[in-house]
Amino acid sequence: MKTGWFLPVLVLVQGLCAMFFVSDIALTVLGLRSRPISWQTRELLEIGAALGLVLGVVLGWIAYRRSQQRVRAVEESLRLMQSAFKDHLEERFCAWGLTPAERDVALFSLKGLSLSEIAELRQTSDGTVKAQSNAIYRKAGVSGRTQLLSLFIEDLMSDDG
Repeated sequence: MKTGWFLPVLVLVQGLCAMFFVSDIALTVLGLRSRPISWQTRELLEIGAALGLVLGVVLGWIAYRRSQQRVRAVEESLRLMQSAFKDHLEERFCAWGLTPAERDVALFSLKGLSLSEIAELRQTSDGTVKAQSNAIYRKAGVSGRTQLLSLFIEDLMSDDG
């Protein structure tokens, strides 16, 4: 259900109601009212403005609750996608027969870390990480980091889930 008009209308109604009360007070304090309005008309205007403000609070709360529900749904969807992607990575890594060290290197590599950053994190030499990276590329059937990453991007974009 599309409600793009809802919040602007809500703000407009509340603004008009608030403007009525503020202008009424300002006109009374400054003595700028040219002729007094009848008390019946004044009461009706105040009742209408008060109802508008109360309605604005109620509708504002409803809009807030709906937005919170949407946020929770999106967060849950993201959590499920992250879990599914992590499972997919593990499946691929198992299918390729990566060792635990190679899995770490592959994951860091997919995250965009350089060979020296990976070596520093894993407390190994750059040469070790380079050798592990080459083993990963060979087992995955790719020639480098870019192609490794593209395998996972293709999986995310494929229609066969």
